[in-house]
Amino acid sequence: MGRHSLPDDYGAGAADPRARARRRTVAIATVLVLTVAAGTAAAVHGGLLSFSSSCQDQAVRLKIAASPDVAPALRAAADEARTKNITSDGHCLDIHVTARDSYQVTDSLLSGRKSDVQAWVPDSDLWVQRVTADARATQVTQAGNIASSPVVAAVVPTAAKTLGWPDRTYTWTELAGATTDDDRLKLGTADPSHSATGLLALTRLTSATAEVKGGETQAASIAKALSRRTADSDSQVLETLPRDSSGTEQRNPKRNQALILSEQTAFTHNASAGSSGQKLGLFYPKDGSPRLDYPFTLVDQPRLSTDESRAALRFMTLLEQPEGTRILQKHGFRISDEDASATIVTAAGGRSPQPYEEPAPEPASEKALQESLGMWTITVQSARITTVVDASASMSQAVPGSGRSRMEVTKASLLQALATFTPDDEIGLWDFSTKLDGDKDYRVLVPTGRLGDRRGGGTQRDRLSAAFSSLKPVRDGATGLYDTTLAAYKAATASYVRGKFNALVILTDGVNQDPGSISRSTLLTQLRKLADPRRPVPLIMIAVGPEAHQQEAERIAGATGGSGHQVDNPGQIHSVILKAIVEASSQS
Repeated sequence: MGRHSLPDDYGAGAADPRARARRRTVAIATVLVLTVAAGTAAAVHGGLLSFSSSCQDQAVRLKIAASPDVAPALRAAADEARTKNITSDGHCLDIHVTARDSYQVTDSLLSGRKSDVQAWVPDSDLWVQRVTADARATQVTQAGNIASSPVVAAVVPTAAKTLGWPDRTYTWTELAGATTDDDRLKLGTADPSHSATGLLALTRLTSATAEVKGGETQAASIAKALSRRTADSDSQVLETLPRDSSGTEQRNPKRNQALILSEQTAFTHNASAGSSGQKLGLFYPKDGSPRLDYPFTLVDQPRLSTDESRAALRFMTLLEQPEGTRILQKHGFRISDEDASATIVTAAGGRSPQPYEEPAPEPASEKALQESLGMWTITVQSARITTVVDASASMSQAVPGSGRSRMEVTKASLLQALATFTPDDEIGLWDFSTKLDGDKDYRVLVPTGRLGDRRGGGTQRDRLSAAFSSLKPVRDGATGLYDTTLAAYKAATASYVRGKFNALVILTDGVNQDPGSISRSTLLTQLRKLADPRRPVPLIMIAVGPEAHQQEAERIAGATGGSGHQVDNPGQIHSVILKAIVEASSQS
């Protein structure tokens, strides 16, 4: 985790053990310091950032939004700066820190509205990445990381003893299995859509299960079990612990005996529990704990004055100096990924031989995070989705470098997606070309139904797996896109199920080729009439291959409140479907 002693050290090339994305953010910070105003770089190198104890001019006032876990430490550091008259360019630092959940700040920044803060310290850079990925969002610039805390499993004393703490060690999947297989041990988590702790742990679990046969089904099963024990935020998940060690509390079905938490959250809980309270014991998975990394981030930097930008960076450097690191450690934070203070670990509930010094795994990719969040969305809500697949002759064309046709790769990706759905989800399958069923361009291969429902010799999942596997292009078949889209959307809206995530997914590798079909303008008009915000059924249209048109997919899907996407390789379909589900469900 790149740390810096002075603002002008940002581009000095200090070793950074995290992923390359972190180096890019440090590079961005370098540009920020060099360009924040004319002469800034010269001022820094010339020592004009005053470190004296006198305040020559009016104080620079900054508002910082911070994750609730780190906010108390930042307030203490701000108080220290005021007490010691710490200055930047002769101006005292007047820092005001507000505790705000990272997902709430992210949503506000994504709206593009003018922010009321000049800096932001979320608990993870995944929130910063989410904002910077959206060109419409308020601009944010990551300057560095001020602390670290591993994500672990925190367990009440009776359950910890049952699990063999501290001597027995577990992998992530073993921990999840031990707590989900035993009715006496209930594992709770904060909602991964609102919590970096929850999402990082879920992604670690899905990555671990992906390495074993049937892993995606296992991951969905674990997510389903977790979804029944989910709180909205990290602070609220603590409230699900038993209030005391009485049998009544321990057996209360609403109470969790184990939680996914950060080490720092457990540290704070144990400190407040006192000598008579139930202090948590920590299991550090032996396959590595992901880290919260607390990025210090400037908000809407072009709008900030030179004094504000310099003062914010000055405050960040204070957090990296001995007094600042002492404050952070006092509040239970690690100063770097490599720093596993035995004092902090012990106070948080860790003991040897728990592998609390195990290096953090490589940070999860944006793709992995998005897939985990998509799986979570459909797991928690339950879904009703009809999938409509292009079976025109062009689907027989080869995907470059794969040795397989578009249809073969599409089938494999759809089977991969199917494995992430649970027995409560409802999935159906159509295919289309031109005149597949009399004058109709489409046909219903498997009516939309609950995957766990059994009929005859198999389940709905079995029927879909067989139908996906048997999909094949129609020789000389063209693309009857418009008539098919309208018919499928009418069917999806007519069969809407309240309480589920309803959607229509259409995969096509070309534009409409049916001269006898309705026009695009008629299609758009009809879709807008059918779309009902009170009964939302977003259309997710995926344009597959170079002949497909993303702009048309976006226009057609947009008429329903859905989204259009373009993929060059059908192997990307699985990820795109999950991403689109996340986007659509967040708007519903």
